Amino acid sequence: MDEVVKALEASQKKHQVVDVRSGDTVKVHQKIKEGSKERVQIFEGLVIRTDRKDSLTSSITVRRIASGIGVEKTYLMHSPLVVKVEVTKRSKVRRNYLSYMRARSGKSARLTGMAFDRDAINTISEDPAIAVAEAALKAAAEAEHKATEALKVAEVAAEEAKVADALAAREQA
Repeated sequence: MDEVVKALEASQKKHQVVDVRSGDTVKVHQKIKEGSKERVQIFEGLVIRTDRKDSLTSSITVRRIASGIGVEKTYLMHSPLVVKVEVTKRSKVRRNYLSYMRARSGKSARLTGMAFDRDAINTISEDPAIAVAEAALKAAAEAEHKATEALKVAEVAAEEAKVADALAAREQA
């Protein structure tokens, strides 16, 4: 029975979802069906909670102030109604559940921003093999960059050694 549940969950899960953390400012693109029409509505706000990251039922709670009133929505990350989640800002926080943000407004509600690679986080490939290949390419590029930096450091050290040897030879002469 357990295998059947796991197989069903695996079939319903999206191949890859955006790495969303508490403290991120996100734009959630959600399908809204009104009668026979269907449209995509964007809800932008602060992620105050993330739950069950690796599960089929992983969810995020997004909060924003609309017309002076705090509005919170909880989204299932693997739901077919959630078209896209886009991280626009990443903030430094030290907890998973930012319930204290509900009591704050104005300047006290600001969070300290962090530098992050927006394109790398928001890029999702549908094929899992492509995602693995992209991660491998990125790791190889980083390793090549580190090797190049190490080579430059070695060249500088060799030049310094030559200068030191020339100075030592001059002092002996």
